[in-house]
Amino acid sequence: MAGGKWSPTELPVLPGFYLNFQAAALAAIKAGSRGTVIAPVKAHWGPVRQFVEVTSEAGATDAYTADVTNGATAYNTLRFALLGGASKILAYRLADSNAAAATVTLQDTNGTPANVLRLDAKYPGARGNSFKATVQVNALDGNKKDILLFEGSALLRTFTFDSGTVQAAVDTVNGDIGNKWVTATKLADGTGVLANVTNSPFTGGNSGIATVMSDYIDALAAFETQEFNLLTLDGVYDPAIQTSVVSWVSRVRDEGKGVIAVLGGSAADDTAADAVNKATTRSVGFNHEGVVNVGTGVVLNGVSYSSAQTAAYVAGLIAGQKLSESTTYAATPFDDVTRRWTKSEMEEAVLNGVFLPFHDGRMVKVLRGMNSLVTLRQGQNNSWKKIRTIRVMDAVNSDLVKTAEDNYIGKVNNTEEGRLALIGACKQYMLTLAQGGVIEAIDYDVYEDPDYYGTGHPLTPEPDQVYLKWEARLTDVMELIFSTFIVK
Repeated sequence: MAGGKWSPTELPVLPGFYLNFQAAALAAIKAGSRGTVIAPVKAHWGPVRQFVEVTSEAGATDAYTADVTNGATAYNTLRFALLGGASKILAYRLADSNAAAATVTLQDTNGTPANVLRLDAKYPGARGNSFKATVQVNALDGNKKDILLFEGSALLRTFTFDSGTVQAAVDTVNGDIGNKWVTATKLADGTGVLANVTNSPFTGGNSGIATVMSDYIDALAAFETQEFNLLTLDGVYDPAIQTSVVSWVSRVRDEGKGVIAVLGGSAADDTAADAVNKATTRSVGFNHEGVVNVGTGVVLNGVSYSSAQTAAYVAGLIAGQKLSESTTYAATPFDDVTRRWTKSEMEEAVLNGVFLPFHDGRMVKVLRGMNSLVTLRQGQNNSWKKIRTIRVMDAVNSDLVKTAEDNYIGKVNNTEEGRLALIGACKQYMLTLAQGGVIEAIDYDVYEDPDYYGTGHPLTPEPDQVYLKWEARLTDVMELIFSTFIVK
């Protein structure tokens, strides 16, 4: 899908819908399903370097388990994003070259037993090391045998097969559509009968968590193939990784992919004496409307989480909101923050692009829905510092690109009538936005760019080019209320 920014002096080559946003020419479209968060995760179970769609906490535990030990991050990351309000998460498990699936080898009943069948955990990871296999005669039919698969003391599955052949065991295990845990491989015919064994342990499982830092960068290339709105890391705060993410976000946004990344810092930085300086320094380093910098960690049910971990919740919170909503003063489920900022410190946060959860004495709320943009670039104004503004611009860009590709590019003649049809469809978008309270109802328009059309226009478009201009005034929420109380 071609799209993104365009310049009159360097026109794009690929067919597509190219849309520039300028401070005096904002456009937006109706609120829709914009709640998808993407996240790299580390886990002791689950498919590696594949996308898993998660829409519930149960789905997260089913895909990756709830194990958070030894560096596993999947459960907390996905739970926080869902807690924030994301409607869908695309999880992507990272694992290094040490990742391996646990296995157990079963033997036959020969006088000199031979290895005839191997069971492998379906996914690499330490979870498989808790599996055990028992082979026994079926209690109801002595001509059949069972393979019982345990996880610890819990029975996961019973596979019943004809005792006459090893192949029957393999076919039964691999053909069971309810089997989510193991695969079977025939190693040899042997006597054709599996020997009975009790609680034979699986071994060799490795989660591949130790050296995955470079995999975060590789994951970005995979993310680029997916449709999503928010990106969060799984509690990682490594500066090199964050720098790469910011650079990637800047590039793909220039290419028309409306992505917002949410990042944070370490628990030590969150609670340090100079925590304010550390948080604002991160924002200055990011300095981008497509990057949100969370300034402090949170406490939930007595457990403290860093701002880098809290970023997953913030990504879910942003993704779960309508385009007409703001995260400013949004209530959260947290018990407290890991460091309470003073009023002057909170003012510094607002001035320096820090997204700050704070405790107001009753609950934890969001101070102001802002991104890390500190220094404005050409064509930007202070509206670019607000998450809501960026989401609206991303939404209109995405929807209009899709509409143009589906209905206009390569399908409608580039005549005045064709352009009027396109303009009419765009205005209908704007009307819907106005009715939804996203833009002002009396102050929007879409029209042919007078630099290219009309009397005395200085530029002439090519026969396959269309130049439009948009005007709209975005609405905003009340954030600053000034009043005077006169006592008589």
